[in-house]
Order: sequence, then structure tokens, then C-alpha cells
Amino acid sequence: MRSIPLSRSGSYRFQHPNPFRSLESLPLLSVTRLRVVQAGSPSSFKFNVARHGCSIIMGHSSVFSVKAFDDDSFDLDSGDIFAAAYSISSSEGEESDGEYGLNVVTETTAQRLGKFSRGRKKHRIRYGINLGLLAFMTLLLLFMDSFAWKIVRLPLPPYFLTLPFFKSAILVTLAGYVFVPMLDRLNVHEPIRRLGHVPHSRRQTIPTMGGLFFVPIGVVVAIAMTRFSSIEVAGAAAVTLVFAAVGLVDDSLSLCSDNSNGLSAKIQLLLEGAVGACFAFWLERASISSPYGMKMLVPLPSPLGLICLGKLYLLLTSFYFVSMGNLVKATDGLDGLAGGVAALAFVAMAIVVLPICSDLSIFGASMAGACFGFLLHNRYRASVSMGGTGSLAIGGALAAMAACSGMFLPLFISSGVSLLEAASVIIQVAFYSATKRFKGKGRRVFKTVPFHHHLRLSGLKEPMIVTMAYVISSLLSLSAAYVGLISA
Repeated sequence: MRSIPLSRSGSYRFQHPNPFRSLESLPLLSVTRLRVVQAGSPSSFKFNVARHGCSIIMGHSSVFSVKAFDDDSFDLDSGDIFAAAYSISSSEGEESDGEYGLNVVTETTAQRLGKFSRGRKKHRIRYGINLGLLAFMTLLLLFMDSFAWKIVRLPLPPYFLTLPFFKSAILVTLAGYVFVPMLDRLNVHEPIRRLGHVPHSRRQTIPTMGGLFFVPIGVVVAIAMTRFSSIEVAGAAAVTLVFAAVGLVDDSLSLCSDNSNGLSAKIQLLLEGAVGACFAFWLERASISSPYGMKMLVPLPSPLGLICLGKLYLLLTSFYFVSMGNLVKATDGLDGLAGGVAALAFVAMAIVVLPICSDLSIFGASMAGACFGFLLHNRYRASVSMGGTGSLAIGGALAAMAACSGMFLPLFISSGVSLLEAASVIIQVAFYSATKRFKGKGRRVFKTVPFHHHLRLSGLKEPMIVTMAYVISSLLSLSAAYVGLISA
């Protein structure tokens, strides 16, 4: 059997599934003719090297027949249908015109398996993070359901917190498969906003205003499960929808304007402050349940105990309404970041307000489920974003729960990731202004803000940043729940 020497000169590389598509254009010697005939299937080819050369027939099998014109024939066993390397020698002896090498390098099985494993790895990343988050929140809610009656000192229905969570999560998940394509068909797409040199992983045509379908579901489930009898849930639901309306106006103006700008910052802050003040005055006059026998109290851990703020309580309420909406909006910069952090904050607040108003716990659990259901459509490589409609509504709902119960400190703790995002913006602006004033040239602390974009420019992958935020928020939520329970 003749050996086939591999010639480095005249060696060519081709790509599967049609590796010999461009063979006719190869620069061969004038005395050599190369004819390519494609067989019936895309991966079966026949090419003839006319001179003293040989013919090779390549098929689906892993054995290729090579027949020389001088009647010497031999077989090549590649061992891998996807990988083969051949070198064709024209003839042997003094009259030989040299060797012509053809290296056919197609995609190997190992390479395909590597791509398959990488695809599975990305798939695991997309779903593994959310499954871990779901497992944590489910176990925490089930744990609280197991002895919630001891905290309230009243008999409670089974799965008091877990049931509204899963009801909202399932309904929002199903609704997303209807509303997301609808938003896409209506061309309700998120404007492209470039933040310096930060690349964005989202598609340029991603639909926005996702808050239109997950916020109302969370509100309706909470109202239905409290049987329309809780004034606290009604007030929290109303202010949540009003904040969603403000965000809707902002998103609509962003879509309609040429420069993709919505409401100005001053007008937006004014509207949020007005809504917060109205809720504070309503709270002062409404007959809400309180285990302390009086309102406007802020429970704190011992030795501080209960602190009566009086009229300052109204200012604190308005401040939280303005702050929380913008904190959540600043966090909504990476796929799944704001939704997961908000879900954990709602779970913490649902546990915290349980000794004070059990109906508000249902509201918090329901909104947490709505955020998680939306997260399944907003995870890495998101198909929809919540927009201002969702972020402002989430902030308003969290602030309403804190205002109705006085649990401002636990909300502050559970919102640690959002506070870090906002603090990075404040530090950046303050440091830049100070250095520009005193040194004539502004300097920056971070590469860009908010802080999650600084981490991206530092080389961290987006799923890693989101996972870190989830872990930190989980720890902060546990701390907030503990502080709230020992304060109540």
C-alpha cells in the first residue's frame, strides 16, 4: 500500500459541510487540472486531479477510497467522519513534478462537543441563577409559614406567604408569553442609550414597559387573596399603580421623542414627591391596624425601641417614596438585576410586616412572586425590560409597605444593592465636581456609573455581576428580616 506524504506547500483548509466549494479557484500548476463534482448529498464530494494523479471519492462513511491512475489503490480510514487530512502525491520517480497537498480540515467531533458543552453552559447560567434564587425564596417563605402563627399569635391559613408568591409568579410567567410578543409587534422597543463605552448585551429591539403586565398581576392577586377587605393593601396597591402610571408616562415620552428622553428629572421628582405626600396625609387620617395603639411610630431594635416621629413621619414617608423609585430605576441596568433584587426586598418586607399587618405580608409576597415571574423573561439575554413603568411601581410598593408599618430601617437594609448603585453616582458626580473646581480638571472614582457598569468595564461578566448582587441581596434580606422581627 502506498504511503501518502503530507506536503506543507500547496496545503488548503476548507470548512464543513461543503469543504470543496472553492476548490475550482485554487492556484494549481498549469499542467494540473482540478475538477470538483458535488454528489447527491451536501457532504459527499468527488474531485479528480488529472495528471499522473488520483481520484478521491468522499462520502458519509469514515473510509475513503483513493484510486490512482497507475492501478495502485488504497483506502484511507480517517477514524472520524468530521476530520480528515489528505495529501496527494502525483507520482514517484525522477519524472515526478512534485507533490500537491490537500488538507481537508472540517469541524471535529471534539470541537462540536465543545460548542455543545458551551451552549449547555450558557443554558445552565441562564436558568441556574434563577433556580437558585427561587429555591432560596421558597425555602425562606416556607420556613416563615411554619411558625408564622406564633409571630401573629393568630391562626393563619396554610402556606400563608408561599401561596400568593407562587400564584403571582405563575400568572406573570404565563402572561409574559402573551404580552412580550404583543409589545414587540406594537414596536414598543427600548431606546438605545449608550453609557460611555459600555457595551450592552440586550438586543437593540428589546420590548420595554414590562411593568404593564407584571405589576397589575401582583396587585390583583394581593387584593384578591385579602378578599378586598384590607385598607392597607388597598392603599399600597393604589400608590403602586400611580407610580406605575408615572413610569408609563416617562416610557411613552422616551419612545415618542427623538432624543429618547422622557420626563425631566425635576418633573419626575416633583410627581413622586406629590404622590408620596398624598399617601402620607392619607396614612395620617386612615384607620390602619397597628399593634402599638398609635400611628407614626418607627420600630427599632433595643435599646432604642419605638420612636414617635409625629409630623416628621410624613416627611420621611415622602422621602422614601421619592428615593425608592429612583433606586430601583438606577439598578435596572443589567438583565435580571433589578427584578431579582426587588423580589428579595419584597420577601424581606413580607416577613418584617407580618407582626404588624399580616395582610401587607400577602401584598409583599405577591409582589415578590410577580417580580420573579417577570425575571424569567428578563433574565440574561432578556426578551423584555421593565422600564420606568416597572421600576417606579416597585419602588412605590416597597415604600408603601414601609410607610404603613413604620419598618423603614429593614427596607433600608434590604435595599443595600440599590443604595450602592445610587451612592456610586453621587460619589462620582461629587468627586468630579470637586476636582474640577480645585484642580481645573475633573477626575473620576469609577470608570462609569452606576456601579454595575464599572464592574463590567473592569472585566466581570454580566451573569457574574448579577449573581453577586443576588447573593449580597439575599444576605441583606435575611439581616433585614431579623432586624424587623426583633424590632416589632
